[in-house]
Amino acid sequence: MHIDSIHNGIVIDHITAGRGMEIYKLLHLDRLDSSVAIIKNAPSRKMGKKDIIKVDADIDIDTNVLGYVDPNVTVDIIRNGHLAEKRRVGLPTRLTNVLFCKNPRCITTTEQELPHVFLLTDPEHRIYRCLYCETKAK
Repeated sequence: MHIDSIHNGIVIDHITAGRGMEIYKLLHLDRLDSSVAIIKNAPSRKMGKKDIIKVDADIDIDTNVLGYVDPNVTVDIIRNGHLAEKRRVGLPTRLTNVLFCKNPRCITTTEQELPHVFLLTDPEHRIYRCLYCETKAK
């Protein structure tokens, strides 16, 4: 298999094997006009297997989405065919409009213009709760 290198864009690397499509969907990469490559189960010395996403466009990436799905990913910024910057992503403390509250009594159900905000309440178990009603995210 041959996947061309990118000239200007991003590479999301060190994704836990099997999580690449979830990141692809949450970042809405299907809406881009540029080339996007998803490499699943690539061999990795450190992880055994990993997923990689390459985007051949200089776009802003919501690192909160990345951190929520997999806090160990790295984002490589490629400019003029070379690695310009490498960013580490961690577990975000606040998520806005990434998760949606399932509680039918939550204010976000009736006040639809309100953003869906979730706060990290238990980092060890990666538990997020709705800012408004404290319902646990699933």
